[in-house]
Amino acid sequence: MKINRQIFLFVLLCSLVICMLALPISAHGTGLDSARAAVVIDTRTGEILYAHDEHERLPMASTTKIMSALIALESGSPDEEFTVDSEAVRVEGSSMGLREGDTVTMRALVCGMLLPSGNDAANAAAVRVSGSVEKFVGEMNARAVQMGLKDTHFVTPSGLDDDTDEHYSSAYDMAVLAANALENADFAAICSQKYIKVRFGQPPYDRWLTNTNRLLGSCEGVVGVKTGFTDKAKRCLVSACERDGARLVCVTLGDPDDWKDHSALYDRCFAKMRLTHMEGSGREYSVAVAGGEKKTVTAVAAPLDLMLPESAADKVQAKVRMKRFIFAPVESGEQVGSVTYYVGERSICELPIRTVEGTQVVKTEKSEWKKLLKNIDTILGKRNGG
Repeated sequence: MKINRQIFLFVLLCSLVICMLALPISAHGTGLDSARAAVVIDTRTGEILYAHDEHERLPMASTTKIMSALIALESGSPDEEFTVDSEAVRVEGSSMGLREGDTVTMRALVCGMLLPSGNDAANAAAVRVSGSVEKFVGEMNARAVQMGLKDTHFVTPSGLDDDTDEHYSSAYDMAVLAANALENADFAAICSQKYIKVRFGQPPYDRWLTNTNRLLGSCEGVVGVKTGFTDKAKRCLVSACERDGARLVCVTLGDPDDWKDHSALYDRCFAKMRLTHMEGSGREYSVAVAGGEKKTVTAVAAPLDLMLPESAADKVQAKVRMKRFIFAPVESGEQVGSVTYYVGERSICELPIRTVEGTQVVKTEKSEWKKLLKNIDTILGKRNGG
């Protein structure tokens, strides 16, 4: 009887564990809700894989510097040397070590923002780009509107918020911002480094900066992006992770256990991705040829499988664009069209359609050329509605 009771309890315990593992990720009861707000998105489709008060307006501390660094890189001439503004470098908090009179480049300032989270770097970049901190903040807010960040308002380029309650964002907005910033190759390369060598000073000399993002090297696939902390915002973290060809962005605001939570969320959310075949890829198309030995040639869109969220896989739509005809001569490999894939109105990928065979110009008499041109005129007339 005692043995049967033990077996029953064991089976019951196993059943409970299986049920818990099968539950979808929710805001509460998962052990991942220590943050005031959190979100995980797939950057290709924009699908939300986890959400917890993701639109709540909260202070976001130095994750602000994602926007500052992006605008600084887009300002042009990242390797041009200049002297930092003396007032800009007189700022409290974390620093890259700038001093009055230092010679620096914009690239070095971006490194100083994204790795050691230098407030001095953010202010110096702001003055260099816009002439003043206030004008730069105006650019930050204009860019936020352009990106569709509806719950974001900047007051400082550094994220310092001691003197204001109007410096805020949401977990969702910060995820969208990070996804946009990672499209900039320089931004992506810099924020992925655990250490980086920069050159500045009076005169400039080489020195190493260390990244405050502990997930780099400790969590599989993490490639950035930015940490943050103020007394008001508490611990904030925006990170990005790439596995099996997919990229997710995770944001937690006000999370005392952010390192652990990001790692756990990535494990759970990548489990919700699946390899999805793009319909229309690998397909053959026939293209009419004008003036060729062959009347048509074959073209192909290369086969393509993408890692997508399960929630988006069935939403993918394909739109094919093809040339009505092409002129001879035709060589193999010429692009004659494209297939664009959408999830909703969002374009997620575009494949070229290329010829896999060629054809030479047909040898013909003058009268035949006239006939050919007449046929082409007829085709063009139909195409234009004539």
